[in-house]
Amino acid sequence: MLHAGDSNLTGILEVYRRLYPEPPIFQKFLPEVTQGDKRIILFDGKPVGIYKRIPLEGQTRSNMCAGGRPGACDFSARDLEICDRIGPTLKERGLYFAGIDVIGDYLTEINVTSPTGLRTINQLYGINLAKDFWERRGSGFSVLPN
Repeated sequence: MLHAGDSNLTGILEVYRRLYPEPPIFQKFLPEVTQGDKRIILFDGKPVGIYKRIPLEGQTRSNMCAGGRPGACDFSARDLEICDRIGPTLKERGLYFAGIDVIGDYLTEINVTSPTGLRTINQLYGINLAKDFWERRGSGFSVLPN
């Protein structure tokens, strides 16, 4: 986390530029992240699963590889609003399997190349989203663009 006028910014950018060809992306700090973020899985533009990723005490990163732990949660009205807004565009672009990250009321990431979370959702809720995905695929939607 950086603050306005942070003297570490120059050094961080120098190291980043040496290691990565992509431009850096900065995100406003959302204090709600200390309570965790949500991963929402969408099939065919519709939300089908959700779980909360809770960071370690004193941390802000909640990714499982950073020590976050999963927890069951419900969709909020805002979560569903976000899904309703982006779902049709995901579907139009042929992105039938996506995972989005939400912190508080904000969509922070859309994962489309290899979204994770199906196994976690399956374990938390006793369901099988992968099976559901393939059954839906067989009944009408394709995972390949037309």
